[in-house]
Amino acid sequence: MHCPFCSAGDTRVIDSRLSQDGDQVRRRRECAECKERFTTYESAELNMPRVVKSNGHREPFKEEKLRNGFLRALEKRPVDSDLIEAAIARIKKSLLARGDREVRSRLIGERVMHELSRLDHVAYVRFASVYRRFEDVNEFREVIDHLENDPRSNAVAGQPDLFDE
Repeated sequence: MHCPFCSAGDTRVIDSRLSQDGDQVRRRRECAECKERFTTYESAELNMPRVVKSNGHREPFKEEKLRNGFLRALEKRPVDSDLIEAAIARIKKSLLARGDREVRSRLIGERVMHELSRLDHVAYVRFASVYRRFEDVNEFREVIDHLENDPRSNAVAGQPDLFDE
């Protein structure tokens, strides 16, 4: 590991700990030459499955695209960014757990809608209206009626869903 301050190649690890979520190792390092200290994070490199679009086109999974979808739906909504990142992490983890080399974009969209329904109902309706291409007010009404009748829709945002797939 090269020192970010003087570019020397000799650094030593002073302390190693697991990060809060346990997915990364946090290492405190010290440069042997300039004695500056810095932190590095080490995590496993996992290959996300390729995304198969509805037209059959295949593309690499892009976390930024997933995040932008969440942020667009949650724009001007009172949802903590840590909850958004946790939802994105749950989606990624569920895709990796499938063990598939490819995953349909429809599955990702359904997972996003599930997470948004747990985070914020307004954002859920926003996303659903674009994702499912609502044509009239009746389709909005059906989604809102479903949210009102779903006993899980009253769950606290960020609370784990005991019946999660």
